[in-house]
Amino acid sequence: MGRILAIDYGSKRTGLAVTDPLQIIATALDTVRSHDLMEFLKRYAIQESLEAFVIGMPRNLDSTDTNNTPLVKGFIKQLKRVFPDTPIYEHDERFTSRMALDTMIAAGSKKSDRRDKSNIDKISATIILQSFLESRR
Repeated sequence: MGRILAIDYGSKRTGLAVTDPLQIIATALDTVRSHDLMEFLKRYAIQESLEAFVIGMPRNLDSTDTNNTPLVKGFIKQLKRVFPDTPIYEHDERFTSRMALDTMIAAGSKKSDRRDKSNIDKISATIILQSFLESRR
């Protein structure tokens, strides 16, 4: 069984999270500059068996597209070209940034850590992945 990798794609940075090989637990992996993301994913796929990608899909409260939705959809097309045999799942990412910040506060993170957007991005990816895993059970 391969890992599932979640992607919280943004115009500047992208948060990544991954499951354990048994696909039970989601763990923050890294935050990568978005223009370096595809190379990072290619290298990661050489080291680890990837079963699927989960992409956080930005939506408004009324489920309409946000300004970032076309950006994410464009990335998904590129991902399909590079990884044609790997399934890609879209998953609602509403409120994940807020939930990530709340999680950091509850965990006692320093204010400087909470200001670092890369921390929020990878925690958001972890929340997306954990929510995806729970939806499959």
